[in-house]
Amino acid sequence: MGPVLAGVLQLLALMVALALAYVPLGTYMAKVYSSDKHWRVERWIYRAIGAHPNTEMRWPAYLRGVLAFSAVGVLFLYLLQRLQGVLPGSLGFSSIEPAQAFNTAASFVTNTNWQSYSGEQAMGHVVQTAGLAVQNFVSAAVGIAVAVALVRGFARSRTGELGNFWSDLVRGVTRILLPGAAIAAVVLVACGVIQNFSGIHEVGQFMGASQQWNGGAVASQEAIKELGTNGGGYFNANSAHPFENPTPFTNLFEIFLLLVIPFSLTRTFGVMVGSVKQGYAILAAMASIWVGFVTLMMWTEFSHHGPALQIAGGAMEGKEVRFGVGASSIFAVSTTLTSTGAVDSFHSSFTGLGGGIAMLGMMLGEIAPGGVGSGLYGMLIMAVIAVFIAGLMVGRTPEYLGKKIGTREIKLAACYILITPALVLIFASVSMALPTPPQSMLNSGAHGFSEVLYAFTSASNNNGSAFAGLNANTDWFNTMTGLAMLLGRFLPMIFVLALAGSLAEQKPVPVTAGTLRTEKPLFASLLVGAILIITGLTYFPALALGPLAEGLAS
Repeated sequence: MGPVLAGVLQLLALMVALALAYVPLGTYMAKVYSSDKHWRVERWIYRAIGAHPNTEMRWPAYLRGVLAFSAVGVLFLYLLQRLQGVLPGSLGFSSIEPAQAFNTAASFVTNTNWQSYSGEQAMGHVVQTAGLAVQNFVSAAVGIAVAVALVRGFARSRTGELGNFWSDLVRGVTRILLPGAAIAAVVLVACGVIQNFSGIHEVGQFMGASQQWNGGAVASQEAIKELGTNGGGYFNANSAHPFENPTPFTNLFEIFLLLVIPFSLTRTFGVMVGSVKQGYAILAAMASIWVGFVTLMMWTEFSHHGPALQIAGGAMEGKEVRFGVGASSIFAVSTTLTSTGAVDSFHSSFTGLGGGIAMLGMMLGEIAPGGVGSGLYGMLIMAVIAVFIAGLMVGRTPEYLGKKIGTREIKLAACYILITPALVLIFASVSMALPTPPQSMLNSGAHGFSEVLYAFTSASNNNGSAFAGLNANTDWFNTMTGLAMLLGRFLPMIFVLALAGSLAEQKPVPVTAGTLRTEKPLFASLLVGAILIITGLTYFPALALGPLAEGLAS
């Protein structure tokens, strides 16, 4: 079997698995967030934190819950890292320096999982499990909660109430993420991923030397890192490490985990708004972009010129031989089109155009299918923009799901789509202009610029992957990427929740002969076009200076 055929077959197997999970998982999640019953363990949690789960919240109260919970998470994780040296199970590692501790705390609380450290050489068992793994669960649950609040904004009328944040948060963890991660962890352990709390021990090498390795609760963290679209690896090599991802099957299974909830949330959306066809339209837009990007990535990596590349069957530099070009391409596209950031290959070693495709996937806003929760609300914002564009074309007040898209709504949507590009371009341009940050670049020219652009694209979009040629463990990059992650996560949430509250207050608009049918393929095509055009106009100049220049020169 040739490498191209192997990659295509893996892609088809992945699509079949996602299709089989779509209806049951999406319907189940809709029931989770529509139920008025609380599990006993959930009631215990509510009493412990002093929450009243049946109290409905308007959008400012819902937002205060999101921000307060996340602020406590940043503080707790920061202190845990600063105190690591005196904690049990630290494996002899010292406390994390302030700038790096801030960066890591901001990273995991914002569901980014950007890592400027080597996990096996810096973090002990307590920080990994009580700190990083916990945030993998709750940060993902926060994203789903905000998405569900926006869906309720479309589904409800004549009320500004969006549900209860604490109830949505707890249910996301106890009913979706914990059970799913537990099942996934068992599968990973059965396939060879390690799960222990061993200390540091010497491992022999073929040439007679030795190196130090430590174990850890890797399978459990690997499961939630992918299922919650987090991405932070237990080891520096992330999902390219055999302890995290030992076989081609585990590689495909991990790709399935990082895609299954974001895609299935479109079914949840359709069920909650009372029209599964609306969910299918959003799904079609997401799937079209994902399949298109995978196809382009495989083409660039398989067809790159050069005798060595042709003998190897493609651009194998930076890729694991046990996965090959096809599986690495699927993983790279899936992790950058979601907010995962996990890698099974090094994106800096991809071809110039291949690296550009990965970067563009993040620049789209990670909405195809996007992160857990964040992908759905990002795509719904783009749907509002697409409806507005269609309304301008025919001279009619735009409507979406029975709600008028007026001045307030379009301003909030516009602020949402502008904030992330502004963060990316401002932070990247300042970093290139100052004398110190470019010293972190191991490459000059177009590729060096791509490293910095990729770093802030990843941080601002809460992705977490990186071009390996950039030394980001400096005070500048730790501080600036930390700020980019916090602003890139929570500023868009403000606009999402404000839009949800505005929509929930409206009364439904009856469907007429002039109403745009947003469940039809025509609208899905319009949505895809709007996404690509808006992103292209925003980022094309920066991409032309980096990956496009490098790709055309090779």
